[in-house]
Amino acid sequence: MLAQAVEHLITNIVDFPDDVSVKSHENPRGELLRVRVNPEDIGRVIGRNGRTANAIRTVAQALSDHKVRVDIMDVRKK
Repeated sequence: MLAQAVEHLITNIVDFPDDVSVKSHENPRGELLRVRVNPEDIGRVIGRNGRTANAIRTVAQALSDHKVRVDIMDVRKK
């Protein structure tokens, strides 16, 4: 549910919503959400001084009852 909520938030921010993918991984320190977006959208998702990324992390932590880490990555076309 948490990954779906984060994906919903991010798809409404970006220009290429089809390129958004959120994968959830459990590790000993909590849950890790790996967010991948189109390289052209990485600036939108991070925001000025990381404000948008921090807001996404804050919402994810508020929705969860355990420790959550959100990593935002871009998809490089090779």
